Amino acid sequence: MPSKAAPLKAMPSKSTPSFGVAASLFGSLFSMALLGGCTSLPSLEDRSHTSVLPLAQAKETQLGQAVSEHGTKHPGVSGLYLLDDPRGAFAARALLARAAERTLDVQYYIWEDDLTGTLLIQALLDAAERGVRVRLLLDDLGNSLSDNLLAALSEHPNIQVRLFNPFKHRNFKYLGFVTDFSRTNRRMHNKSLTADNQATIVGGRNVGDEYFGATDGTLFSDLDVLAIGPVVQEVSEDFDRYWASGSAYPVNRLLPEASPGTLEDLSSHTARVKRQPDAQTYIKALEENRTVTQLLSGELELVWAPTHLLSDDPAKGLGEAPTNGHLIDQISSIIRDSERSLDIVSAYFVPTKHGTRLLTGLANRGVNVNVLTNSLSATDVAMVHAGYAKWRKPLLKAGVSLFEMQSTERNAPPSASPAPLSSSSSSLHAKTFALDGETLFIGSFNFDPRSATFNTELGFLIENPGVAQALHQTFEQKIPTRAYQVRLNEKNDLYWLSKVDGQTKRYDTEPNTSWWKRQSVKFFTLLPIDWLL
Repeated sequence: MPSKAAPLKAMPSKSTPSFGVAASLFGSLFSMALLGGCTSLPSLEDRSHTSVLPLAQAKETQLGQAVSEHGTKHPGVSGLYLLDDPRGAFAARALLARAAERTLDVQYYIWEDDLTGTLLIQALLDAAERGVRVRLLLDDLGNSLSDNLLAALSEHPNIQVRLFNPFKHRNFKYLGFVTDFSRTNRRMHNKSLTADNQATIVGGRNVGDEYFGATDGTLFSDLDVLAIGPVVQEVSEDFDRYWASGSAYPVNRLLPEASPGTLEDLSSHTARVKRQPDAQTYIKALEENRTVTQLLSGELELVWAPTHLLSDDPAKGLGEAPTNGHLIDQISSIIRDSERSLDIVSAYFVPTKHGTRLLTGLANRGVNVNVLTNSLSATDVAMVHAGYAKWRKPLLKAGVSLFEMQSTERNAPPSASPAPLSSSSSSLHAKTFALDGETLFIGSFNFDPRSATFNTELGFLIENPGVAQALHQTFEQKIPTRAYQVRLNEKNDLYWLSKVDGQTKRYDTEPNTSWWKRQSVKFFTLLPIDWLL
């Protein structure tokens, strides 16, 4: 596929410094690290207060009128539309931003300065130009938009921008892990976009080309849900909690004033991006996608179900949330109630001793437990695979079924309508689980220590047998053809099975990996680093 669009502000090229230059650079960084102890974040005193659009005003919008008509037919439940196609997921976000009349509340872990990131940030600016109040809350580690652009956006009268757990050193962010590790190690992994407090998109996708199928690198197979109804108010109120939290800093208190003409430069850059060949697929998706149009007209086929938001207390970002406020405790409690089946899809699966005990306990009492995660060849973070690999044998011995997503040809273009949780060139990124074929969770939560302990997360718990059974059927029918099944032989050694064109192939080492990569993973399994993964 064509290469990514050039960023708005080009980064300086990297080169390998000479020994003298490297020593000088190390000395400078060491000095800055020492000085970092004296640098503090600005005060949050007298920070402006804004809140969700009141329902009475929200119902006056075109979205509000459409949702009200739906609501009279389906009182007390939420309407859901799964977004498993990457280009459709991009279009739904952009078109929902276009449909907004009063407010947009946007919360993301990663926002890339690439093709789709540029198109979506322009969509927010266009909304603000129409008079829509835009609140943009970004995690400061995952965000790659320039400080100058963020400052310029925040200077717009209709845009407010805040950074979650920001780094004190703007040019050398990673120094924050040296000088302020206990705070900067905690990130906001939440992902939501809500228009007029009437429609929201929640799920696993960040904003970036790899999440929307626009890159020639790894394509993240993912899952989001567009929702209307009572759960949207829950998302809006949760956004307000994060917006007013002790980790959310207005960028005008962190950054200098923007360079003159920055927003004009953004619009010019967006116009250039739209003319590039690799953007045409996304322009076409915006022209042809009918999701939001059908939502407004009442024609969109929605799944109606009791749906609830599960979310971490934002105080977790400062290590101040009570333990019972962690999302992992809510999820663990739900999983313990499994009676027949538990199907887990997690891109980064690091069960730890606690999680392994929970899953093996379920399997020992007859629950059919299936887990899909990335294989070593498919994962984009090999170190995380080490945190999973050490628990495979005890899980398999207890009867847990393990499947590992296969890596496929990197240069093959993604299908226009990929099957859920798959793409022709993919690394699994979805985070979902189904309980007893009756309840489904879709969100940002990975089954790993980072999601459990350090990052804040959110997701929907959907009580609907149809969507829950669809995931269970995927494990039975589709996943065996797209993933390796991990088994144990009579000598307690692992082997992998794959099915291709009806034929079963066996691998006695991790498929499609080098000796060096396998040895690296073995080394990492010896290190006490699970708590960081």
